[in-house]
Amino acid sequence: MKRLVPAVILVLLTGPLAFSQSSTWAIDGAHSGVDFAISHMAVSKVRGHFGITSGTIVFNQTDIGKSTVQATIDVSSVDTANSQRDTHLKSADFFNSASFPSASFVSTSVAKSGDGLTVTGNLTLHGVTKPVVLQVEGPTGPVTGMMDKKPHSGFSATTTLNRTDFGIGANFPGAMVGDQVALTIDLETVQQ
Repeated sequence: MKRLVPAVILVLLTGPLAFSQSSTWAIDGAHSGVDFAISHMAVSKVRGHFGITSGTIVFNQTDIGKSTVQATIDVSSVDTANSQRDTHLKSADFFNSASFPSASFVSTSVAKSGDGLTVTGNLTLHGVTKPVVLQVEGPTGPVTGMMDKKPHSGFSATTTLNRTDFGIGANFPGAMVGDQVALTIDLETVQQ
């Protein structure tokens, strides 16, 4: 009986800690990215893609508010399926990727929102940092990777930015290049 009491106390003390611990997930850049859509002359939409070079999600299932997200986006990887336009987008007229080759996102809060999450954070793009709010679906149920044998899980997020808030394409009026940019971020993450 004397040995049972300390064991019970140990379980009671460590049990809540085990359930509140966070898991760390690395963003798999080969299976993740940021897609964008922007109006061109109010006639059509131009769509493009950026790669994600790195990032980490610390996910706390029992206390979502303790979760965090950080990611680095490769701005120089911009791809709109038109090399001439991509070169122009990388120039000082738009992203100036020579001076600002990457963008970063760091969360400031994570909260449950219906079936998904709301992630608020700071996006630094083109040397400007502004708060953004992401509406997130996920995480998906984990699946064991065939090659690495680690759990993989996915997230999908959406938001809309105003390009002029970040000083991008300041010399191009909204009638020519839309001000609002719709983003869709798809992440595959690997538990560490």
